[in-house]
Amino acid sequence: MVFWIASVIGLVIAYLFGSTPTGYLAGKLLKGIDIREHGSKSIGATNVLRTLGKWPALVVLLVDVLKGAGAIVFACWLYPWLYTLPSVTPPAELDLQTLLPWAVCLAGLAALLGHGRSIWLNFTGGKSAATGLGVLLAMSWPVGLGTAVIFGIVLAVFRIVSLGSMLAALAAITLICGLEQPLPYRLLVVAGGIYVIMRHRANIQRLLAGTEPRLGQSSPGAKAGSKMESQI
Repeated sequence: MVFWIASVIGLVIAYLFGSTPTGYLAGKLLKGIDIREHGSKSIGATNVLRTLGKWPALVVLLVDVLKGAGAIVFACWLYPWLYTLPSVTPPAELDLQTLLPWAVCLAGLAALLGHGRSIWLNFTGGKSAATGLGVLLAMSWPVGLGTAVIFGIVLAVFRIVSLGSMLAALAAITLICGLEQPLPYRLLVVAGGIYVIMRHRANIQRLLAGTEPRLGQSSPGAKAGSKMESQI
């Protein structure tokens, strides 16, 4: 019983890692503004770049990546530690080697959910691309590195963050399925990649219409006064 209670608490902590609204906090701390009322109305690094500048955007991007990585690192520490405690009785049929990949999978999903549905922002948030990259880097650095390279190439060529994020999500799915990785990791990346792409539905519509802003351009939503979701 204690083991499962600790596991649930661990998932809550992973969710809280992801739910930290970095872009929102940057707006409040640096300019005293709600960044959701400016630019594209997003809390992602792209809107932070438009609204606050490149250095705050870089910090937001890095922290969002670290949120995902932190959730995985925490899970990788928690379960080996639990198995050393005499007062905790793990399930007899589950050894640590079998359990840990599934625990990492759930922690990653919790972090992605936290970023996209933050408790601090009334269960709204970003599209989890940067946090997902952090999860990948901590879980399987070759997959994470390959995903980052694809994102960088697409961004350099097209200068469209949303397009880079979605193609990076597809690249992550391809890489995790093509490399030797545990089944839970594959399930996590497939589910997380689909989640990231689904969070970009509005961006897909703008891409098809040819109205998606490029990096450095003002958001159409900012001109029209309409609210759109974040790109990262």
